[in-house]
Amino acid sequence: MASYRHLARIAVMQTLFSYEFRNGAVEPDLKANTKEFAEKLTDTTFAEELLQGVLSHKEEIRKIIGEEAPEWSFERIALVDRVLLEIGTYEILFSKDVPPVVAINEAIEIAKVFGDLNSSKFVNGVLSTIMNKHRPEATNKEGQGQSKTAKSTKSKTKSKSAKSKK
Repeated sequence: MASYRHLARIAVMQTLFSYEFRNGAVEPDLKANTKEFAEKLTDTTFAEELLQGVLSHKEEIRKIIGEEAPEWSFERIALVDRVLLEIGTYEILFSKDVPPVVAINEAIEIAKVFGDLNSSKFVNGVLSTIMNKHRPEATNKEGQGQSKTAKSTKSKTKSKSAKSKK
């Protein structure tokens, strides 16, 4: 069962997607996107704060994403990935109540559903780089600063290399 914050992030992602798709020509309408989750998403406070946070820090967030994904111009990044990077970056840098690793994992899980085959890897890579550069205290303990996907990949790689040495 998805948590209300997970559903809120999806509603914010959909709102930002439609806003960007229309080149900002209409105001972001979170209420229209939360109607889909009416029974499950009754408290929209988190979603409203997340949307306003992303919009109010949009230029700074885009600059940081551009610095951490220099081989991709911001406009070349798929729209779903872009919006998820904006949400994740906001939560990593500005949210006081969301641990950075949680923000990364949430973005990865949503990318798996709404993005293409490589979206989750791309989102994981960029957000992990942002966290490691801008929130190094979140990575103090070994493995703590990695998302579940990165940990899983790392352990699979270790076990494969151990098998190949035998």
